[in-house]
Amino acid sequence: MSQTDLELNPYSHDFHNNPYPTYQRLRDEQPAYYNDKLNFWALSRHADVQAAFKDWKTFSNKEGVALEAQKESVAKVMSILGMDPPDHNKVRKILIHVFTARAMDEMEDRVREMAKDFIANLADKTRAGEPIDFIEDFAGLLPMDVISDMIGVPPADRDMVRDWANTMMDRTDGSEEIPPHAIEASTNILVYFTKMVAQLREEGLNEDLTAKVMAAEVDGDSLSDEDVVSFLFLMVVAGNETTTKLLGNALYWGKRHPEQMALVKTDPGKVVNWVEETLRFDNSSQIVYRTITCDKEYHGKVIPQGSRVAMLIGSANRDDRVFDNPEHYDLNRDCSETLSFGKGVHFCLGARLARLEGRVCLEEFLKVFSDWDYSEDDLVRIHNSNVRGFLNMPIALTLKDGN
Repeated sequence: MSQTDLELNPYSHDFHNNPYPTYQRLRDEQPAYYNDKLNFWALSRHADVQAAFKDWKTFSNKEGVALEAQKESVAKVMSILGMDPPDHNKVRKILIHVFTARAMDEMEDRVREMAKDFIANLADKTRAGEPIDFIEDFAGLLPMDVISDMIGVPPADRDMVRDWANTMMDRTDGSEEIPPHAIEASTNILVYFTKMVAQLREEGLNEDLTAKVMAAEVDGDSLSDEDVVSFLFLMVVAGNETTTKLLGNALYWGKRHPEQMALVKTDPGKVVNWVEETLRFDNSSQIVYRTITCDKEYHGKVIPQGSRVAMLIGSANRDDRVFDNPEHYDLNRDCSETLSFGKGVHFCLGARLARLEGRVCLEEFLKVFSDWDYSEDDLVRIHNSNVRGFLNMPIALTLKDGN
C-alpha cells in the first residue's frame, strides 16, 4: 500500500471503531502527517507527542483541544485547557490550591460507598435475570455522580446534567461540524452552572468544591464567576468521560485477555496495573489538538506557523520505540511512559481522581462478580473526534459464590 492511501479522518466512525492500524501506519510511514481536506497535521510517535506536550510556547492551547473548537469560546467552556501561560498559570494555581492530592485521596471512601451502591444494584439485576448495560447501569453513572457530589449538583439534577454531557460529545459520521443537539447541550450546561454560581453568590458559599474554588485566593489572585463556570464545565466533560470510558475499556479488554484477568483475580493488588495498562492500551482521550506558533520541522516536513496539530495519544501509547510488544495487553508492563494524561503544564488536573475512581470501582466489582461476558454485536461505541469508548455495553455478569 502506498502512502497516498493513508488517511487519518478523526470524524470517521470506521476509524473510531479501530484506530490502531492507522496509527501504526502513521508512525512507520508518515510520522508528520498532513490532512489537506481537513487542514490539520498529526504527530504519532511517542517522542514527538511528549516533546510537544512539554513545549507550550510552540504548541498553544488557546484555540482549544478539539479540531472543531471555536477560538472565541474556548477559554469560556474549557477553562485551563483553552489557555496558555501566564493566564493558565494564574487559574491553575488557584485550582490546585483546592484540587489537592490530599483532597482527592480523601474522596476514596465516598467513591467506594457510591461504587458499592451501584454494584449492589448490578447484583440485584443479575439475580433477577434482568438485562444489564455496564455503561448505563454503572460506568456512565458513578463518575458523574462523584463529580456532581463534589461540585454541588443536587441529586435531582444529576441525570439531566449527565444527559447533556453525553449529548455534547456526540458527532455525525464523517462530518467536521458540531451537530446542533451537541451545541444545545453545551449551552444548557453553561446556563445551568451560571445560575448555580450566581445562586451561591446570592445565598452564601457552602463547603462543596465549587464554593471553595469561588472563595480561593492565591497571591492576591482569585477567579471570576465566568472562570468558575468554565472550570465546572470542564469538570463535567473531562470528569465524566475519562472514567466512564476507562471502566468500559477495562472490562472489554479484560474479557479478551483471560490470562491477564487471572493475575488480577489471584492478586487484587494488580487492579492498579489493570487501570494503568488500560489507560495505555486503549485510552479514552485518543487525540488532542494544539496550534503551532512557529514553523517547525518534523521528519523532513515543515509544519507551518498557525497550523492545527493533532497529538495522537492513542498512537504514542502503542509506539514500539518506547513500549516492548505494545500491541499486547500486559498487566506486568511498566506504564510509566504512558501519555494518557498529557505532560507539562497541561498535565491533567483530574488524573489522580480518575485513577482512584478506576481502581476503587474495579476492586469493588471483583469482590462481587467472578466473570462477565458480552457480544461484540451488541456493543455501541461513542463517536467523537477526541474520545474513544462505549456508549452501550450490554453485559452478562456471574456472581461470586456467597453473593
